[in-house]
Amino acid sequence: MHLTRRLRTAAAAVTAVLATALSAAPPTAAASAPCTSTWRAVQKVSVRMPAWNEGPVATTRSPIVRYLHRGEQVRSCIVAVGRNSWSQYRECGGGNLWRVVPGGQVPSGCLRRA
Repeated sequence: MHLTRRLRTAAAAVTAVLATALSAAPPTAAASAPCTSTWRAVQKVSVRMPAWNEGPVATTRSPIVRYLHRGEQVRSCIVAVGRNSWSQYRECGGGNLWRVVPGGQVPSGCLRRA
């Protein structure tokens, strides 16, 4: 009888601790949260779309789709990393990181947080 009472008390304590831990857990983020990162162009820069034979990252030879003008704001949450020499750009300090914006890709150095 005495042992059963201890087991019940221990089980109740464990249940209370688990319930507290589970209720205090932070909610998980949605799998497809909307993109809310806005960026501002620091100068006039071309938006390029990779050609069918260039792979997923734009290059300096990719066709120009349109231009972003200085101060224009765009939404971007994805960065594409160019791994070859053609993906290197010289505008805005150079580099090989391209931000994916609506309509194509822009050199990352040409955008600043809005």
